[in-house]
Amino acid sequence: MTFKGYQARVELDEEAGVFHGEVTNTRDVIIFRDSSVEELKRAFEDSVDDYLEFCASRGEDPDKPASAA
Repeated sequence: MTFKGYQARVELDEEAGVFHGEVTNTRDVIIFRDSSVEELKRAFEDSVDDYLEFCASRGEDPDKPASAA
């Protein structure tokens, strides 16, 4: 998945019945989880937006997504 340039890797935890993901092209840790694909996508986008808002509230530049080059 990709949102605002940030890319995520998603795995399924079959035992718990949830998907969990992590943004992979930044040094900062951005994680998310949910039980359906649709909600997982929303959780990913919300996590990226929350990260960007957090950085802005602290007056810090967010870690830019690294290119997949």
